[in-house]
Amino acid sequence: MLKKIVLIALAILIFGCTKNNKENKSQVNNIATLEYEVKATLGEGAIWNYKTQELYWVDIEGKQLNIYNPKTKKNRVLATTSRIGTVVPFSEKEAIVALEDGVHKINLETGKSSLFTDMKSELPESRLNDGKCDPAGRFWVGSMHFNQIKGKANLYTINSENELQKKIDSVTISNGIVWKSDKKTMYYIDTPTSSIKSYEYDNKTGEISNEKIAVQIPESLGFPDGMTIDNENMLWVGMWNGNAVIRFNPNTGKVISKIIVPAHNVTSCAFGGENLDELFITTARVDMTEGELKKYPLAGSIFKFKTSVKGVKSNFYKENKPTK
Repeated sequence: MLKKIVLIALAILIFGCTKNNKENKSQVNNIATLEYEVKATLGEGAIWNYKTQELYWVDIEGKQLNIYNPKTKKNRVLATTSRIGTVVPFSEKEAIVALEDGVHKINLETGKSSLFTDMKSELPESRLNDGKCDPAGRFWVGSMHFNQIKGKANLYTINSENELQKKIDSVTISNGIVWKSDKKTMYYIDTPTSSIKSYEYDNKTGEISNEKIAVQIPESLGFPDGMTIDNENMLWVGMWNGNAVIRFNPNTGKVISKIIVPAHNVTSCAFGGENLDELFITTARVDMTEGELKKYPLAGSIFKFKTSVKGVKSNFYKENKPTK
């Protein structure tokens, strides 16, 4: 009997060690690698242009639109006239960018921009922040107060006729936004709430309804920032103060996996590469102590992680041009 007990205990010990080793090995392998070293103050807004095979991203405080080519490892910088919250592709030679006074079109060859949607009256002591296009090609963009005052921000849409509509009010830091593949659900992040909310979404009209909390995130994991979605409709979220990108299941609210990033403030991510199985990750240097900067000297850089699942093609802005 004693011998049997010893054998059972030994088996449990071996199983536990094997399991821990597998978990440790998995954790070690889930580390993003440096893709492009740069000291961006507030890197954000990652989006993959699948037509040109380039990563668009912004440095908000640096007032820069960046276009990075992974094949050449070259990063082209276009200066903007004010802080730039996000970018979405528009045409071969233009992109839509969110600046402090509203939405602009920017020429990707010359860097010159022109006001597309005037939002000055909507942005007192505020600026535009994150945003993306929905499956119909509308541009959704949110705002934030410069002092991050609670409830002073909103989420807007700009449709193909360049009509502005407020969709959600009384938010604080409008951030990540994505749509499910069936075009019936939208997911949205207001960072200080530490949650990802879901909405019923009508692709034809752009209307949203039935707000629910899909994922409630403990502060021990950091705060949710930018977000993307994979072809399994799982959510990948950059974690501010979290040193990671976390994959969440919005159906259960649970963590699926975690990618460790050698930077304290992880801001956004986007699937890229020819097969959309490379996750590009932006980070920031702002709001870090001297000790944190010493610990994470690569903060502000672009990182990459090879994924076992694929992302989906990003949505471009669609504009209805008036007929002559």
